[in-house]
Amino acid sequence: MARKTTNYTVTDDGRDKGKVFVLTEMPASRAESWAMRALLALMESGVELPDGFERMGMAAMAEIGIRALSGLRWEVAEPLLDEMLSCVMIMPDPHKPHVIRNLIEEDIEEIMTRIKIRAEIWKLHTDFLKAVAPLKSAGDPAPADEKVMPTT
Repeated sequence: MARKTTNYTVTDDGRDKGKVFVLTEMPASRAESWAMRALLALMESGVELPDGFERMGMAAMAEIGIRALSGLRWEVAEPLLDEMLSCVMIMPDPHKPHVIRNLIEEDIEEIMTRIKIRAEIWKLHTDFLKAVAPLKSAGDPAPADEKVMPTT
């Protein structure tokens, strides 16, 4: 199955209005690595984290949210933020959606565009949690059809 992709079109007034960015989900190994590096950095920085987050990888990052990264020193946060943008390409001409290319510095001209793109990348990578969150939360009883094997 292919990685998820989504297009983000800038609607805010400014120099980026109308630009289309193509966001592609990181491969699972890279997403896991990114999440673990971010979680370890958050632990080191003393950011308050939910119990058991270290076993949850990207799921924990989704629970904590991108705002937690703001508690990190810039030297630690910068490579994580840069890596997020490695998921982004640009569609230079929306009338030719089959033509996309890697970003260059001049492609994103507004700070708010960068922030909104990061939020869209976050959603792309944590969207799977919407599907599993309602299934079972901590403390819910096991479904009636779930068998529990006795211990000997």
